[in-house]
Amino acid sequence: MSTQSEETWPVTLQRHYPAAPLVGVAAVVFNEEGQALLVKRGRPPRQGAWGLPGGLLDLGERLVDGVRREVREECGVEIDVRDLVAAFEPIQRDEDGRVEYHYVVLDYWATLVSGDAVAQDDADAVAWAGPGEWADYELPADTLKVVQEAYGYWEAFMLSLDVKE
Repeated sequence: MSTQSEETWPVTLQRHYPAAPLVGVAAVVFNEEGQALLVKRGRPPRQGAWGLPGGLLDLGERLVDGVRREVREECGVEIDVRDLVAAFEPIQRDEDGRVEYHYVVLDYWATLVSGDAVAQDDADAVAWAGPGEWADYELPADTLKVVQEAYGYWEAFMLSLDVKE
């Protein structure tokens, strides 16, 4: 497990019409019931849409430390980051074809350690949703694919715990 022992600095690059792609991290966090933690985005891009908790990696910050920090800031919970699920590269262009937003996001899966999820920072709302409920949140196709893949990892992890007991 990585520990953040050195100072980090928030990225101050312009997000709207950036000069370079911005690196972000996100997590599919599962509770013991297999529900995924979803957030309703409070800022563009995808403002008002449901997705995964996450945000920009700070300068000097390790990936898993950034995942833990972002989930804590947005949802008020502590997590155990398990593994990388996918790399996601949302690029949004304006009407003239200029790059309006460009992120490279590394999506991890994680398990809840402690805390009660509450919307904070740039999340307008949070929800725990099981596989049968994900469609109700109208997740973007790319996000839904990551959540489904992460759920497979979570199921295998839970089975491995049962075998060990």
